[in-house]
Amino acid sequence: MPETPVNNKKRTKKDDYLVQGAILAAASVLTKIIGVIYRIPLTNILGDEGNGFYGYAYQVYAIALMLSSFSLPTAVSKLVSARLAVRQRRNAFRVFLCSLVFAVCVGLIISLAIFFGAGAISTYAMRSPLSVYALRVLAPGLLIVAVMAVIRGYFQGMGTMIPTAISQILEQIINAVVSIVGASILIGVGTRAGESAGQELLGPAYGAAGSTLGTVMGALAGLLFLLFALWLYKGVIRRQLRKDRSRHEEGYPTILKALVFTAVPVIFSTAVYNINQIVDLTIFNHIMGSQGYVEQEYMALQGIYTGKYDTLINVPMAIANALGASVVPSLTAVVANGTRRQVHAKINQTLRLTMVIAIPSCVGYFTLASPVMVLLYNDSSATPANLLMMGSIVVVLYGMSSVSNSILHGLNRMASPAKNAAISLAVHLVAFCIMMAVFRMNVYALVGGNIVFSLCMCILNQIKIRKVSGYRIDLIRTFVKPFIASAVMGVVTYAVHLVLDLAIGGRYIPTVLSILAAVIIYVVAVLKIGTLSENDIKDLPMGVRLLRYCRKFHLLA
Repeated sequence: MPETPVNNKKRTKKDDYLVQGAILAAASVLTKIIGVIYRIPLTNILGDEGNGFYGYAYQVYAIALMLSSFSLPTAVSKLVSARLAVRQRRNAFRVFLCSLVFAVCVGLIISLAIFFGAGAISTYAMRSPLSVYALRVLAPGLLIVAVMAVIRGYFQGMGTMIPTAISQILEQIINAVVSIVGASILIGVGTRAGESAGQELLGPAYGAAGSTLGTVMGALAGLLFLLFALWLYKGVIRRQLRKDRSRHEEGYPTILKALVFTAVPVIFSTAVYNINQIVDLTIFNHIMGSQGYVEQEYMALQGIYTGKYDTLINVPMAIANALGASVVPSLTAVVANGTRRQVHAKINQTLRLTMVIAIPSCVGYFTLASPVMVLLYNDSSATPANLLMMGSIVVVLYGMSSVSNSILHGLNRMASPAKNAAISLAVHLVAFCIMMAVFRMNVYALVGGNIVFSLCMCILNQIKIRKVSGYRIDLIRTFVKPFIASAVMGVVTYAVHLVLDLAIGGRYIPTVLSILAAVIIYVVAVLKIGTLSENDIKDLPMGVRLLRYCRKFHLLA
């Protein structure tokens, strides 16, 4: 029976989070692809040592970013969407204003602390004194990103991801250009200074600082765009405020309290993801040093991990992060006004779509690890490829844990991901130290630690989701069917690459054609075995057109 216009309107409104999530996911993946592309020349410019300095400084910056701003889009969007759901538009805007002042204050304090404390952090905490240059360049970006995070959260709370998506793309483009230019110029300056001072690593350290300048300038460009979007949107905001008939006006102290109590659990749970990275790298440096390795050796290994492995792993994970960001305000509204069945449907769809992307990415990385490293970095050595093969499962585990974090936030269980992250961090640290000190796994222990941490998070989060909402994972459609399609893709892709490599050879053609074949094979397989329903396809951007093509080519089960 065809849908009536009214029902279709309701369905479109109900599932708009998926369209917005897809928009943000597309932008996130595009920015990650840009990131991979520009990191290729950047990696060649900096070398493994320079990438080590850059990666270490960026991990410290990421922790500071978590404390100052990364929780704000989720917290602000949740508070804004909760008030808009009950038509309190004026209070929603007051949340935005209060959050903006809070972000400026916190961002400024942390930015100054990192800038003036960079020397002590890099020397004593990081055991990498030359990372100080990159860290000081990054410090001003903390204030910029804090303000940008609040504006993004406000737009997301109002149900639009477009300003966030465009600002992310613009930010990454400026980042790419300035990073390459800055690294090229400053590595030469540092090399000459190093020759005069007798310090061989000064060139890579200066180059790392030049590359981090791109991060700051990219953030500034993103902020300027968001301010422009906010200016364009001012008429809509004014009309919403005039239509507000609610009599209850929240005071700023009340809003600030709600913001802090919403943000702090998010800060903790998301910060742990980066804390475990910086703690791992710090332990790695100390143990490697105690095992007889010199700084140049362990910083080079760290550069492979942060510059090559980590960059690739983060590309498919961007989709999980985007879907998570879009589901929080939507799920918050459903929890407030919807039924238990609607809550389960939204959780189910979000998890399934995450796995539809994460599982084939995992299999693809495992199958083409070495060819991808050769294609992107012209690196045929065993270590980068082995890291990618071993860590490919991290895409699935981190994707699952990231989305389940957001689901718990949407279910108003803000503290649960934080508690689960603390438990996972403790288990992970014990496992990581054993891998480093007892089994001497070297750089592979970094990947092993990621696997342990994300696996613990997945298990604990799913237990909590089931306890809170009663939701049970549809194992067949969420995991089994995507894995079957991915396995078919992996076998065929491996065979295609093997034949092309023998017949044509070379760095580019066999790998690129194999990747294209993998995408086509997986799409056909995943549709043929019925992983996605017709409603799932309709809910995607241009879903009706996509569904028409699927029917035309007989791709549906």
